Amino acid sequence: MSRSNEGSMEGSKSPSGSDFLQLDIGRAPHGGRTDWLAGRLRAAIADGTLPVGSRLPASRVLAAELRVSRGLVTEAYQRLAETGQVAGRGRGGTVVVAPPPSAVPTAPSLAPDRGGLVDALRAVPCRIDLSPGVPDLTAFPRTAWIQAERRVLAALTPADFGYGNPQGAPALREAVVGWLARNRGIRADPDEVVIVAGVAQALGLLAQVLRERGVHRIAVEDPGSLGARQQLEHGRMETVPVRVDGAGLDVAELRASGAGAVLLTPAHQFPTGVVLDGGRRRDLLAWAAGGGLVIEDDYDAEHRYDRAPVPALRALLPEGVCYAGSVSKLLAPALRLGWLLVPPRLRDAVTAAKRYADLGNPVLAQLVLARLMDSGELERHLRFVRRRHRRRRDAMLRALAERLPGARVHGAAAGLHLMVTFDGAGFDDTDLASAALDLGVKTHPLSWHRHRPGPPGLILGYAAGTAGEIEDGIAALGTALSGLPDGGRKVFPQGRQPPGGSRVVRG
Repeated sequence: MSRSNEGSMEGSKSPSGSDFLQLDIGRAPHGGRTDWLAGRLRAAIADGTLPVGSRLPASRVLAAELRVSRGLVTEAYQRLAETGQVAGRGRGGTVVVAPPPSAVPTAPSLAPDRGGLVDALRAVPCRIDLSPGVPDLTAFPRTAWIQAERRVLAALTPADFGYGNPQGAPALREAVVGWLARNRGIRADPDEVVIVAGVAQALGLLAQVLRERGVHRIAVEDPGSLGARQQLEHGRMETVPVRVDGAGLDVAELRASGAGAVLLTPAHQFPTGVVLDGGRRRDLLAWAAGGGLVIEDDYDAEHRYDRAPVPALRALLPEGVCYAGSVSKLLAPALRLGWLLVPPRLRDAVTAAKRYADLGNPVLAQLVLARLMDSGELERHLRFVRRRHRRRRDAMLRALAERLPGARVHGAAAGLHLMVTFDGAGFDDTDLASAALDLGVKTHPLSWHRHRPGPPGLILGYAAGTAGEIEDGIAALGTALSGLPDGGRKVFPQGRQPPGGSRVVRG
């Protein structure tokens, strides 16, 4: 393909232009028409005028409208293809597949003290998404869902299409009770269950109720979920960080904090993967029995591979623990279906808050989920995705051992993510995440999820990608790391892998 053909079509003397992007070739500098056209297309992709998925005009069509040679348009398209913004799709034409690297928001530009940080990153296009918290969405049981929905619809009466119970459809509350008894050892009554739009809404409702009762400070794990912390702060709660170590939340520090409630992830701490040990559990339950409130986020307890199930705190002290769970990590976040088990003293207030928030979740989806739970289909799906997630975890561990041999891996025994730390390294993990994003790989820097300083690290989700994507993503991380000042030398001493590869802490 010639890079020198800048001329217009023979016989074209009059001004010409195209409705597409209002292109006017007359504004292009003489001898630089290809650069001008490629630049206009790149700018339109960068500012969203041509979003990912947009189709460019056929080269012959655009050439005819601009009255230039087809080779000029083809060359401009080729330049965008070489830098990864567009790709040929055969009969589908030339399609926008990614914004220019300079247009991709990088980690340092997303200030961690601002709300919406995780949502902003989620919206950024990428080649490979290693963000934590997403299950294998390709495994969603479409057939089982459709069959259950048909059966539910066939059994509904006209009255069932009216407003539902704000606390949740009785059928789903009963099904949740059965599910938790079978899978988490929790005994509860359907009246204790409030159906919510995911754990995020559960935290918002609890923040409102606690604030109305004079509780304004809530302890959170450090490190801990940035999203959960922002949800509580949006509910006008002051969050107080409490240290997490190898035994879980430091209950002595919790007592000293003066907080009236605590949010924690005891079965698989986010992001470290640590399990709250027996001594800490006893201390925590004693603290709750003395008047404190525990909010137990059981966000991915079903996904375990190398260890026995961990009892839920709610099963040990129902009157002192609010228990929150959902199907976001099991089926799909898009369903926005979860549950909150509330002690009797808070139940009426939480139900009222839910009523005034949205009058209750959509009933049809609740009834379909109830049928999946009652029929055993959800357990079958869990067994299927657990096997698949385990294979992907193993692929990530192998890739980390090969590409990031000096890294320390945490929390491999369960969940949908790994935490990786680089002890003694001299770089900022937001710089590493930014460099990876420039290569099309999305991750979370560990510093986003902690209050106190600590070694740089990343949180890497493995459930949503294939083994090949995981391997390519970790390879890109290795490339990004080697390009950081001093970072590569400290993590890859003399460029060689130490015996045994990455250090893995199973958790």
